[in-house]
Amino acid sequence: MITLSTSARRALPRFAVALALGTLLAGCSSLLGGGGGDRDRSTIYAPDPRVAADPAWPRADWQLTLSPPTAARMIDSFRIAVRPTPAELQVYRGASWAKTPTDMLQDTVLRTLEDSGNIPAVARQGAGITADYKLVIDLRRFEADYNGNVLPAATIEANVKLIHNIDQTVVGSRTFLAAQPAAGTEVAQVVDAFSTALQSVSGQMVGWILTSGNAHEATHAQPPAPGRR
Repeated sequence: MITLSTSARRALPRFAVALALGTLLAGCSSLLGGGGGDRDRSTIYAPDPRVAADPAWPRADWQLTLSPPTAARMIDSFRIAVRPTPAELQVYRGASWAKTPTDMLQDTVLRTLEDSGNIPAVARQGAGITADYKLVIDLRRFEADYNGNVLPAATIEANVKLIHNIDQTVVGSRTFLAAQPAAGTEVAQVVDAFSTALQSVSGQMVGWILTSGNAHEATHAQPPAPGRR
């Protein structure tokens, strides 16, 4: 037989109430999707798009750095955004990105430029290269948009500016948009559509970057030194 002290007997009811309350809250948390079970079932998606170099892309003899892209907090989230109606933005439950949308876009553009072999050097800002130009990206949309359709479309919209480092002039500015319809409403199918949209947007950006930089170089070529022709 276990004998409890007077103080222990007084504390027992409070302990029992606390235990019961904790059990109740744990049950509510599970129903609301905040329990450990939902986290265990969460799927992390990591698109890895590869963009083949377009033979029409020009070759450059200048160097480029990529500034960290900017985006609104709701856009640049690990949660996968979906827009069921024009005025409503939600997220897919139990699914998340392995990297933020700005990181995914910058990584794809950087890798495409590197793999193309059409530019001598390209790196993220702060990597230590002396670049002639820098690329500034403002990501405006990265969401699955139904837009009144039965199936959502992976929608990516970004404004890109190419800036000449010497005088900080904007060489060119353009907004890119890709809306790739998903094959279905399942999250995995939506993620596949995002991978295709990333390929499309990044390929368009790289072609524009190389063309715009070359055009600026041609019109702002340094004059020959005295005595040289």
